[in-house]
Amino acid sequence: MTFRIPEPDLQIEFAAALADARGRYLQTALSKTVRTLPITQIDSELAQVVSGKSLAVLASHGMRGELVFPVPLVLSANPMLLGYYRLLYGYSQKEFYGTRTGAGRFKSMEEKGIISPLLSTHLSDLCQAMCGAGSLLLAGIGATKLRVSLLDDLTLLTLGPQFRGGANVKRGVAGIRTVFNLIQEIVQSSIVSSSETMIEVAAAAGRHVFIEFAPDPDIVLRERMTSGNLRKVVAIEVKAGQDFSNIHNRIGEAEKSHQKAKLDGFSEFWTVVNVEKFDLATARRESPTTNRFYRIADLARGEGPDYQDFRERIISHTGIRDDP
Repeated sequence: MTFRIPEPDLQIEFAAALADARGRYLQTALSKTVRTLPITQIDSELAQVVSGKSLAVLASHGMRGELVFPVPLVLSANPMLLGYYRLLYGYSQKEFYGTRTGAGRFKSMEEKGIISPLLSTHLSDLCQAMCGAGSLLLAGIGATKLRVSLLDDLTLLTLGPQFRGGANVKRGVAGIRTVFNLIQEIVQSSIVSSSETMIEVAAAAGRHVFIEFAPDPDIVLRERMTSGNLRKVVAIEVKAGQDFSNIHNRIGEAEKSHQKAKLDGFSEFWTVVNVEKFDLATARRESPTTNRFYRIADLARGEGPDYQDFRERIISHTGIRDDP
C-alpha cells in the first residue's frame, strides 16, 4: 500500500503561535501580570463583583479568583488578558466583539494591548458583566472537576478554531496573491503601472485595462472606455483551501460571489481552486455562473493545456500583444 501523509506545516505554525499566545494572553501571561500587582487590591476588586461562594470554591483548590474572574486592576495592567477571559468562557472573537455584547469597543485591548482613558471608565462594568458569565462557568464545571489545567484546556479549545480560521485567511490571501502574480507575469511586457493590489496595462489598440485585488470577487479585470467609464470584464474567485471534503462549500461560495458580480455588470466568471482533483461536472452544477474552472497548481506550473487556456484568455481580455 502507498500512503501520502501531508507535512504537518500548519501544526508547526500553531506551535509557534501558541508559545506566543501563552506569553501574551494565556495563563502564563496572567500569572506574570499578577505577580507585579498588589494582591490585596485584586482581592478587594474581586470581592465587589464575585460571590464569596465562588471564591471559596476556587480557594479550596488552591486557585485565586482572577484565574476565572477579570478585575479592572489586572486588565489595566495587561489589556491583552481580556483575550484570556474571552477564550476561557468559550467566546469566539466574532461573537464576543459583536454588536450584541457591547464589548466591541474593547477589542483593541486584546489585539493591541491598549485601552483608552474613555474606555477605562467603563472597565468595571465590563468586568462585572463578564464575572456573571464566569460564575455560570464555575457552577457548570462543578467543584469536583475544577483544576488549573482544565481552565487552560478550555482556553485552548476556543483558541484552536481561532488559529485555524486565521490560517485559512492567510492561505486564502496567499492563493489570491499567487494568481495575481501569475497574471502579472503574463501581461508583464504591457504594464504601464503597478502596485501590490493593481496592475494597469496598455492594450495594443490603445485602451487600458486594470487588474485589481477586490474584496468580492477576489480579482477583477476592468477596461477603461473612451468616455472614462470602466467596463467590467472578468471576475475571478480564488478558493485556496486544500481540504477536499470542503470543496463543494467553497465552490458554492464562489457561485454566490459570481452571481453578485454578474448583477454588477461583469460578463466573465472564473473560479480557481486549490485541490488536487475535483469533478468538473459537479462543479459546474454547483456554480453554473462560472465560465472557467482552474487549479492553482496547473497555473503555477506555467505549462500544460489549462495554463495555456488561462494565459490566452488573459491576453484576449486585456487586448495585449502575445509576447511568449
